[in-house]
Amino acid sequence: MIEPGERTVAGQRLGAPESFGVSTLEPGHRPPSMTPGRQVSIRVQLLDDTTEVFNITQRAPAKVLFDLVCAHLNLAEGDYFGLEYQDQSKMMVWLDLLKPILKQIRRPKNTILRFAVKFFPPDHTQLLEELTRYLFALQIKHDLACGRLTCNDTSSALMVSHIVQSEIGDFDEVQSFQHLLHNKYMPDQDVLMDKITGNHCKHVGQTPAESDYQLLEIARRLEMYGVRLHPAKDRDGTKLSLAVSHTGVLVFQGHTKINAFNWSKVRKLSFKRKRFFIKLRPDLNQSVCQDTLEFIMASRDCCKIFWKICVEYHAFFRLFEEPKPKPKPVLFTRGSSFRFSGRTQKQVIDYVKDSEFKKVPFERKHSKIMSSSSPTPQERKRSQVQKEGASVDQTDSPLRLKAPLNPSTMTSDTGNGLQPSGSESRSAADTLNQELQNPAPASLQNPGPASLQNPGPALLQNPGTLQDSPEVVVNGQNPPPDQSPDTSHTSHPSPLASPLLNEAGYLRTDDEDEVQRKKFPTDKAYFIAKELLTTERTFLKDLEVVTVSFQAFLGKEDVLPDSLRSMINSNYEPVYQFHQAFLKEVEQRLQQWEGRSNAHIKGDYQRIGDVMLKNIQGLKQLMIPLQRHGDVLVELERSCRASRRLEGVCRELEQQKVCYLPLNMFLLRPLHRLLHYRLILEKLCRHYPPTHQDFRDSRAALADISEMVLQLQGTMMKMENFQKILELKKDLTGIQELAIPGREFIRLGCLSKLSGKGLQQRMFFLFSDVLVYTSRGMTSANQFKVNGQLALYGMTIRESEDEWGVPHSFTLFGQRQSIVVAASCASEMEKWMEDIRLAVDLSEQNNGPSADLLSTSLTDSKSPEEGGVEPESEEELSASRTSLERHAAQRGNTTVHVCWHRNTSVSMVDFSVAVENQLSGNLLRKFKNSNGWQKLWVVFTNFSLFFYKSHQDDYALASLPLLGYSVTVPAETENIQKDYVFKLHFKSHVYYFRSESQYSFERWMEVIRSATCSASRPPVTHRKEIY
Repeated sequence: MIEPGERTVAGQRLGAPESFGVSTLEPGHRPPSMTPGRQVSIRVQLLDDTTEVFNITQRAPAKVLFDLVCAHLNLAEGDYFGLEYQDQSKMMVWLDLLKPILKQIRRPKNTILRFAVKFFPPDHTQLLEELTRYLFALQIKHDLACGRLTCNDTSSALMVSHIVQSEIGDFDEVQSFQHLLHNKYMPDQDVLMDKITGNHCKHVGQTPAESDYQLLEIARRLEMYGVRLHPAKDRDGTKLSLAVSHTGVLVFQGHTKINAFNWSKVRKLSFKRKRFFIKLRPDLNQSVCQDTLEFIMASRDCCKIFWKICVEYHAFFRLFEEPKPKPKPVLFTRGSSFRFSGRTQKQVIDYVKDSEFKKVPFERKHSKIMSSSSPTPQERKRSQVQKEGASVDQTDSPLRLKAPLNPSTMTSDTGNGLQPSGSESRSAADTLNQELQNPAPASLQNPGPASLQNPGPALLQNPGTLQDSPEVVVNGQNPPPDQSPDTSHTSHPSPLASPLLNEAGYLRTDDEDEVQRKKFPTDKAYFIAKELLTTERTFLKDLEVVTVSFQAFLGKEDVLPDSLRSMINSNYEPVYQFHQAFLKEVEQRLQQWEGRSNAHIKGDYQRIGDVMLKNIQGLKQLMIPLQRHGDVLVELERSCRASRRLEGVCRELEQQKVCYLPLNMFLLRPLHRLLHYRLILEKLCRHYPPTHQDFRDSRAALADISEMVLQLQGTMMKMENFQKILELKKDLTGIQELAIPGREFIRLGCLSKLSGKGLQQRMFFLFSDVLVYTSRGMTSANQFKVNGQLALYGMTIRESEDEWGVPHSFTLFGQRQSIVVAASCASEMEKWMEDIRLAVDLSEQNNGPSADLLSTSLTDSKSPEEGGVEPESEEELSASRTSLERHAAQRGNTTVHVCWHRNTSVSMVDFSVAVENQLSGNLLRKFKNSNGWQKLWVVFTNFSLFFYKSHQDDYALASLPLLGYSVTVPAETENIQKDYVFKLHFKSHVYYFRSESQYSFERWMEVIRSATCSASRPPVTHRKEIY
């Protein structure tokens, strides 16, 4: 039993010093002090069906018991859970943490409390710890088994298959069948046995943590997810059920939801005797509306129980901080004094997000697979737990010792972060009614995946997941002095109890070789193979945009021509299926390399060249579909020109979160992927000595992929240019025909044009035959308005800084017009002058002037100042220079707009280099003024970083355009005492990122420099040199 008087926590069971900071406590506070008195034993049944006994004093509040349970589990996000019991009327009631237990339970010795999930968040990615997700998975498993979580057979079978995968691992026909015979996960399991095993065999290589994630992903989409039904009747006597969720109050008839009252629509909740009332806000759109809804429940106690859970759900999901207790009245009391106690969801997320927790391992009771993860080099210092009695240094304990920042003063690093409200000093009932009068913004109601409000230098903070730890767990408590620590302890403590490990004084086993064997590989080839895996995951997600999202979205509108649909199916589906199989094979090889697979495959698996050679030879069979991907792009453009409806639907698709890049860029992804394969194989061949067993396969695979790239080189160059011109066409207005045969895009960027009014910022677009200059228009799509053009045929260029007294200026002399422009710096001026001279040479080789680009309302000889176009006012110019947050959502984050706001330029050579320098993987991110590191899945492409919570997410939480940024290593004065850290900064915006190895650190620095420091690269005279 656990004695609260001694304040025994999980770490002390291993002999660690006393520690505080359990998640349910306020930052820096100690557990509640024990009031003197007699001790009473309370039994608590945990989610893994084990029972623990806790000793507390009779007059202690229930919060003391709840804190002991959380400390026993080493649970940081305990606020999502609660303790429930069955009262005298056989109803399940949540324990009020502010009241003494003996005032709620008459016979505590005969009562078993259940530790269960109390608050179900809408998105399981808001649960930041693996232990919390595991407990939620156990709750889903229990609800599914007892019939509370009802759904169709397909969803049920899929959920059970993930549960079985987490418990026994990869599919084995005999083992899986026997396991399902001895374990019942749902009422009609025997009927769905074939479906369950069919799904289970598809989960090969999936870890228990990934199975929990998938289980919660399926469960959260079900209508009965987290629903606890409370029987009631309406005024007509119709049998109904009431429930509460994060969104509001729900009404069910049977297991079908028939109505929902959002918190924003509810003005007040109350009850009187057996009647429960929902008072609604008046609807201005309806002439007649019912102000108060009345439901009749079985008793007053039923009404009060449901009213309390409504108050708690509202406070947890809607308030910024725990409501303060209401001052006691002097004479009379009115209404209930009940209030929500504990952290709100926002406080929990902020606390965990801003605290750098070290993952403490735990044991899965029903699982035969060890819970493990991929630690960073620093986290790998911790090793397995040895015998009882080993001492632990408490200088850097992973038990939550560091107090987080005060939530009331925390803001986002961007300046537009969310600030919690000030004081909340009302009772729970008053808080509910007052909050319903002034509901929180929608963005605060659900602190889930955030959207990017300002895609400029500032980046929203978003909660991410932290890294896990591969160590095993030692269960149990400090045994009595007269008992042996290994055999005499008769009561079996919960497998969820975790030992206290830390980085400063970690526990070691006597066998150091065993510890070393359990570490992940350190060979550079392993990290090269891991880059292949991470980028392949991103590439497959990009393919799904074409094969799944694109066709599904256009299928609803029925606007896709049959010929185009047939081209996409025949040319992309085989490639998609091939890469699905390739990804699974790479994942399996990496698991074997890391020693995490339970497939027991014999042989040497610490190599990747053989897998690459086999699949590249298979990819060569898809050369015909790959060669036709350019034809698909051309056909899509032709169809959009013929059908405005199709063009509108395509633009609407590009506004969806899943389409984070221009649609036509996704169509060329398979061709770009070949360049990355070649890059990876070149790194492998340079790393391996000629005598290495994997060198021959890697060199053969490199020869094959180089041959494929050579054959597709012409198609790639032509289609990249065509795609870029089509993309620029969307950003320009007042232009006739941009995509004509023979025209090549060379550079775009900001230059200041000298006129009678002085220097004015203009956006220039350089093609192989013409130079177009524009100003930022005030259209809804934030397009750039074409002001004029200069034919390159016969153009001359001359530096004119001394002539005009303007730094970094040069003059362009055309046949009919001359203009003076100035760059932002000397390097920008050199790049522009070099590319313009190259374009002039190309124009003269084409033997003739270019066609007129401008529409009939504009002429190429008149600038805006000469009357051709209404000039921008100074107010418009200053407004356009503010920040990217003023842009419309659909066109606000393109390369053109980033160049405009960062006053820089980018060339087609830079675009081509960026195609090859794509990268994905996990990084730890820290803001300049924050303390904790946040784990994110980061994708680098198209000169931007895209941030996800995990590689399984369908869309990014935020993005950071890198043009104009600088990447460096932190200085010693910045006090970043971590390895493999690089720093991104632009003006006052600073971000730190940590990678897992020296190789990944160098790769991230390399690819980011390709986007941020293009001027430092040796000049490339033509794009053919890149391939």
